[in-house]
Amino acid sequence: MVTYIHERPDWPDFRWDIAGLAEPLAAVGRRQGHIAGRMAVLGFQLRAEAELATLTEDVVKTSEIEGEILDRGQVRSSIARRLGIDIAGLPPADRHIDGVVDMMLDATRRCADSLTADRLQGWQAALFPGGRSGLARIITGAWRDDRNGSMQVVSGALGRERVHYQAPAAGRLDAEMAAFLAWFEGGAAIDQVLKAGLAHLWFVTIHPFEDGNGRIARAIADLALARAENGAQRFYSMSAQIRQERAAYYERLEATQKGDLDVTPWLLWFIACLGRAIDGAEQILEVVLHKARFWEIHRDTTLSDRQRKVINRLLDGFDGRLTTSRWAALTRTSQDTALRDIDDLLTRGILVRQPGGGRSSSYSLLVEDV
Repeated sequence: MVTYIHERPDWPDFRWDIAGLAEPLAAVGRRQGHIAGRMAVLGFQLRAEAELATLTEDVVKTSEIEGEILDRGQVRSSIARRLGIDIAGLPPADRHIDGVVDMMLDATRRCADSLTADRLQGWQAALFPGGRSGLARIITGAWRDDRNGSMQVVSGALGRERVHYQAPAAGRLDAEMAAFLAWFEGGAAIDQVLKAGLAHLWFVTIHPFEDGNGRIARAIADLALARAENGAQRFYSMSAQIRQERAAYYERLEATQKGDLDVTPWLLWFIACLGRAIDGAEQILEVVLHKARFWEIHRDTTLSDRQRKVINRLLDGFDGRLTTSRWAALTRTSQDTALRDIDDLLTRGILVRQPGGGRSSSYSLLVEDV
């Protein structure tokens, strides 16, 4: 009895209704063009900052989908260092976060490079630098061997588990991955957005690693989308949108993996999710444009490097209250120097003092300025 699509005799001959996909593809193409056009008018620095915000969201959310919560400050710090963006006061990132960031940047920044088994295995090894997933030791940098039994996607409490999916046996992986990679890098011409959706589904159905398959599937989709847009910079996060729609994502994925090889419903969902992800990029763009308007207003204002760094942190979204102590910590200066910097900005009308006085005083940007 056939339960999963990889057990069908015609696997992996996917089919889809191209006529039914034509309008959704055209609509998402218009969205891609619109966001690209809006970003194109920004200067290099602001585009880099938009990419930093997008990639931070992407890395945080792709791990959240798998139930892993990463420190946003560490993620932002890791990405900023790799993009050459100087941001004061961010914490150093641990090597696990650096590994997730390395994978995501490799997928998009090197989108033109061939996708190979060695590259995928390198991504998976980067996700688990200590060779462990939680407390369990796992195989890294190589396909799984099923030494602990079949690879299954399971939910529910111990003794009441529900099996959502069972992947192909480990003995099939070399042939399965060779076929997938040959298709991804060659084969018949296909719309790259469709290729992104198919690649995500195909890879996660093979499930070649002991862990990290979902994150790697999403990175593969990002690579295909970067090729579709002929650009390495990312200004929207598919992972963030999937995180918002996680229940629908898993439901559609399970239904597809237990269905036949007509993947039209999966592709319709993927394209619609992509469209919503691009729409969500408008929020990131608004933050960047808000920042640009601020600096345009203050283009002739003489500020110290310390003041510029802290103001940029406020414009990017500052967690908590800005106090003299936090200013001193962010800029690595004394409390007296911090107070002088703040007083200067208060006098200029750039900062305002929040209710409360004395040692509890906190400050924020004057919103009316922008």
